[in-house]
Amino acid sequence: MRTLALIGVAACLAAMTAAAPSEKGIIINLDNGNLCVLSAQCKSSCCHRRSATSLARCAPKSAETHKCSAKVRSLYGSYYFCPCEDGLKCDTDWSIGGSITNTNFGVCVDPNAPKSSAA
Repeated sequence: MRTLALIGVAACLAAMTAAAPSEKGIIINLDNGNLCVLSAQCKSSCCHRRSATSLARCAPKSAETHKCSAKVRSLYGSYYFCPCEDGLKCDTDWSIGGSITNTNFGVCVDPNAPKSSAA
């Protein structure tokens, strides 16, 4: 029952986000550091939380060599690690179980960088 309530709240916020104007406000187009519920509310498209019980805040996308979430979209609307900056790829093993438990983490890499060869 609690899960259905959370899904309902997320759906309402998503609908408000889609219908609201693009100016900075208290619900969408939030700057880094502002409290959020869904990543769609943030300018950076990343609503980050440190733990399951912490408040989520808008955060910048992950830079090269930093931890990242494998999927661009999260089932929960927030991330423990933000997706990679544009042009980078999250190098991880994706799994359905990890997607459900929000544990598909990896490291941001440049897909165009030359591969290092071990001697």
